[in-house]
Amino acid sequence: MKIDHVHFYVNDAEIWRDWFVHHLGFTAVDTNISSVHTCTEVVQNGLVRFLLSSALSHISPVAEFLRQHPPGVADVAFAVGDVLDAIAQAEIHGAKVIQPIQLQDFGDVCCKCGKIAGWGGLTHTLMENSRVTTSDVQLSTNYTFTGIDHIVLNVAVGELEPAVAWYTKILGFQPQQSFKIKTDRSALYSQVMVSSDGRVQLPINEPASPNSQIQEFLDVNRGSGIQHIALGTANLINAIAQFRTRGVSLLSVPQTYYSQMQQRPGFPLSIGELEAIAQQEILVDWKQETPEAVLLQIFTQPIFGQPTFFFEFIERRYQAKGFGEGNFRALFEAIESEQIKRGTLT
Repeated sequence: MKIDHVHFYVNDAEIWRDWFVHHLGFTAVDTNISSVHTCTEVVQNGLVRFLLSSALSHISPVAEFLRQHPPGVADVAFAVGDVLDAIAQAEIHGAKVIQPIQLQDFGDVCCKCGKIAGWGGLTHTLMENSRVTTSDVQLSTNYTFTGIDHIVLNVAVGELEPAVAWYTKILGFQPQQSFKIKTDRSALYSQVMVSSDGRVQLPINEPASPNSQIQEFLDVNRGSGIQHIALGTANLINAIAQFRTRGVSLLSVPQTYYSQMQQRPGFPLSIGELEAIAQQEILVDWKQETPEAVLLQIFTQPIFGQPTFFFEFIERRYQAKGFGEGNFRALFEAIESEQIKRGTLT
């Protein structure tokens, strides 16, 4: 299994196509997959492909989604080996089939696919023939992004265990590490889910305090949904420097974070590299026993203007594992400072 594409439902697909092209260096893909009721634009960077749809009429599925939620991720599409078997197994285990298997044109590939209801308002398209090929993988080194590192789902209080059970039963994901993240002001629980072949990572978050950033997301999103997508890159420092010149808004990190970081055992960076990372306000994590396996990460502000969906950009050196556990407190304090500005956290 792998992620083929992510489908956003937005107010104006053309405006958001231009946003991805101008701000993040995506390329608009020439396709003809719009319909009478829905305008759909496609953007791509390396192996990362996003579909962006807006409504042309009140009966468009996009219009229905936006009546219930703000703009955001409506569908995460997975490429599977046998879509007939995948849909059949999902249905046997209780999944609701929204779209039966059919041939569908995705612009540059026509493939068998079906769609099932996911958690909350999310759906999952299952595709048999992914557009990703060996040559795509080789060419991906010429692009900013190496792929989608992980996708994070937020669920309501009491829904973490049922959501974990759903993704285990319906799509064959397996639980891996779990976390409880707590600051002086808020807390959350997180369970990382991984596909059976290890290629898809899906952390699921549940609020553990009434004023948690997860609860704020749920309140504004009016239910569960995709909180953020992490895009992998081979050179995060250069990528972020470019994004800043293009006007991408990123979470701020206090410079005290970098002086404190140097006190951690096994500090892995040269002074010059530390200065470059601090200038771009990038978070750094590593394990003491493998300091060469460095994880670099940074987060955007919510892109749609409301405190819902945002992007993470991540670089894993020497196949660094995890999700920046050493940075959780710094990240949460940065997000909480934004909540305080919005008046949703005191």
